[in-house]
Amino acid sequence: MSTPAPPPPPPPHGVYVPAVVFLDEHEELDAPAIRAHVLRLAQGGVRGILVQGSNGEAQLLSHDERTAAIRLTRDTLDTNGFQDTIILAGTGAQSTKETIKLCRDAAEAGAAYALVLTPSTWPTQMKQANIVRFFHTVADASPIPIMIYNFPTVTAGIDLDSDTLLAIAQHPRVVGTKLSCGNVGKLHRVASALPASEFAAFPGKSDVFLQGLVSGSAGVIGALPNVAPKAHAHLLKLYGEGKLAEATKLQALLGQSDWELGKLGSIAGIKAIVSKHFGYGAPHVKGPLAPLLDEEKVANAKLEELIALEKSL
Repeated sequence: MSTPAPPPPPPPHGVYVPAVVFLDEHEELDAPAIRAHVLRLAQGGVRGILVQGSNGEAQLLSHDERTAAIRLTRDTLDTNGFQDTIILAGTGAQSTKETIKLCRDAAEAGAAYALVLTPSTWPTQMKQANIVRFFHTVADASPIPIMIYNFPTVTAGIDLDSDTLLAIAQHPRVVGTKLSCGNVGKLHRVASALPASEFAAFPGKSDVFLQGLVSGSAGVIGALPNVAPKAHAHLLKLYGEGKLAEATKLQALLGQSDWELGKLGSIAGIKAIVSKHFGYGAPHVKGPLAPLLDEEKVANAKLEELIALEKSL
C-alpha cells in the first residue's frame, strides 16, 4: 500500500505582484515591454509574480493570450537568473470546467500555483455549500495547488467570509488566499486558525500591508508593487528587523499612494506611471477599459514621492 503524497506547501512569505500585461496599440501582447516589466519586478525583490490577476486583464484576454503571458513571464525569469521567482496564475472563469482547463494550461506554461475567483454570473446560486464544492472540485483536478481569490469588486459583490474560507481551506490542495476585500479582521481570523506551513493568507492591497503582517499574513499580493517593488520589499525587511516605527512611516506612504493609484483607474494608471517613470510600455488596455492618456492626471505628489524613494533604494 503506497503512502499518500504530503500536501503541497503554500507560497513562501514575501511580496507578490499582480503584474499588468503591456499591450500595443492593436491590443496585442507587447512582449518587449512585458519582459522589461517582469525583469524590473524580479530585480526589485518580489518573491513572486501573479500573471493574469485582475490587474493583468485576465478576463479580457483569450486563452491563448493568457497562456502566452505566463510562458513569457517564466522564460524572462529563467533566462535572467530568477528561476526561484514564483509564478502564480489567475485562472478565474465562470464554469468549473473552464477553470480547471485554465489551471492545467497555467501549469503547462510554468505556473506553480493557481489563483481562483468565485464564479459570479449567478450570484444567488453561490451559497456557501456550492462555493466550497466548486473550489474543492477545482482543487481535485488542478495539477498545481490552488489559492482562493476573494475580490468582491469583480465577483458581483460576492464576499467570502472567514467561515467559508476556512471550509474551503480544509482541502489539502488549497494552500492560500488573496483577500482583495481588504478586511484585516478576516485575514487575522484565517491566518490564526491555520498553520502558516499549510496555508498562506495575503492581503490584496498595499494599504493594509503592514497591518496584515502584524495579523499573521504571508506578505502581500498587491497592485502597487508594479510601481514600487523595492519599497515593498524594504517594508518587509524593516518589519522583519523589528523597526516598526520606520515600517509604519513607509506604510503611510504606501497607503496614500495605493489610494491615489486607485483613483487613476489602477490598471491604466499603473501602465501610464510605469511608462512615464521607467521608460517602457504604453498605457494601452483591452477594451472596454479606457487608457489613461492625460499626462497631467498621472502627476501626483504622493506617487512621485514613492517613485523617488523607489529609485533611491
